[in-house]
Amino acid sequence: MIEAEGNEDSSKDLFEHYQFLADSGQEPLRVDKFLMNRIENATRNKIQNAAKSGFILVNENSVKSNYKVKPGDITKVMFSHPPYENLLVGEDIPINVVYEDECLLVVNKPQGIVVHPGHGNYSGTLLNGLIHHFKNLPSNKDGRPGLVHRIDKDTSGLLVVAKTEISMTNLAKQFYLKSSKRKYNALVWGIVEKEEGTIDENLARDPKNRLIMSVPESKEHGKRAITHYKVIERFNYVTLLECQLETGRTHQIRAHMKFIGHPIFSDQRYGGDKILKGTIFNKYKQFVQNCFKILPRQALHAKSLGFTHPTSNKEMNFESNLPEDFVECLNKWRNYSNNI
Repeated sequence: MIEAEGNEDSSKDLFEHYQFLADSGQEPLRVDKFLMNRIENATRNKIQNAAKSGFILVNENSVKSNYKVKPGDITKVMFSHPPYENLLVGEDIPINVVYEDECLLVVNKPQGIVVHPGHGNYSGTLLNGLIHHFKNLPSNKDGRPGLVHRIDKDTSGLLVVAKTEISMTNLAKQFYLKSSKRKYNALVWGIVEKEEGTIDENLARDPKNRLIMSVPESKEHGKRAITHYKVIERFNYVTLLECQLETGRTHQIRAHMKFIGHPIFSDQRYGGDKILKGTIFNKYKQFVQNCFKILPRQALHAKSLGFTHPTSNKEMNFESNLPEDFVECLNKWRNYSNNI
């Protein structure tokens, strides 16, 4: 649960307010560690400073950073940051536009760029660049101009941006009704046995680590998520897949791949940044570590995007090439596999 609350001491400040309910299986854990597992981009130092300032509350009482969180505790924390509307400023950030007309544009986002401002990323986002280059973009339901959908910071690839209110409404409806087409390339650990398959498993915030998504034990929890996949190429210890999204949940491909035992290569958050397949001997270990250096982020690229044009009703389909770091990593695996 995230809320924005004003600071009574200064109307110029705004707080990002997090609230977490410790589940019944929570073992006693220092509140600073408890919060670090749940708040993205929050350092231990920042959390401890919040505690010193009285901005961490457990059951409505201010606590120190060494307080042990117990089952049923309600923990709240506030961090100061500029009001959200002040974050929506234009910045001269290069944008790779692959298509544009009077209604919309399609952009190819590089890895390392956050789509919109948020906690820990208050500037330098794709949205800041869009506001600079394109005036009077319509806002979506979250107040973010032009954005119809998003991809993760370290995922590269295609996004569609609405330039008019009609386009925003129409495109958002297509994504909601699952009529848009989104395909990704993903390099995953292990040999995926089936040539193609479907993962139909609900996803929810992981109870132990709120920064990731996972498949809940009960089918009654979470939201339905459907990922179709097929094998493109095999490299002995890793497999290149095409993944098509039928739904668009947070971290959907990353969480689903981990669930079926094939985490995405170099995905730190989902455990793919370790050697998960292959014999650990010096030459192989060095090879994989070199691959991690070449591609120090999840091997996931939004390769194709399809939708119906909001006004012409024409079917629009776009493809983007894999970025250089992804291609170089694939070539290393291809060469290694051919020489085994």
